[in-house]
Amino acid sequence: METGTAQKRITLAFINDKSPILDLTCNDLVASEIEVLFRSENIEDGLSQFLALKELPTVCIIDLDFYDKNVLAQLQKLSTEYPIIKLIAHSDIDDEKVGKALLDIGFSSYLLLGSDVNDFKKAIFSA
Repeated sequence: METGTAQKRITLAFINDKSPILDLTCNDLVASEIEVLFRSENIEDGLSQFLALKELPTVCIIDLDFYDKNVLAQLQKLSTEYPIIKLIAHSDIDDEKVGKALLDIGFSSYLLLGSDVNDFKKAIFSA
């Protein structure tokens, strides 16, 4: 039930390497009326897509590829260039050091593989 306050419009961007798991999550989020502005396969492509947008997404969900040795530098660049975008990481790596590094860069959440659409919604809508 609505509380009478207007709900803030949430827009998303997805950066992932064609993850079927994240595809399902994306579809579920779209079904719940969250608008997806774009999907890209890597951070560099995502950065170029941000430049083409008239309005930046509220949230960017990034499926992390830690096999790319430059990933932390790319994430730092993303965070620095777009500090108003809420960044949420998604990965299969359950490592406290990785989580801390991402929080230090400016990520608001770190969701592990197996997180369901409700976990994503909590991360998206949390303050």
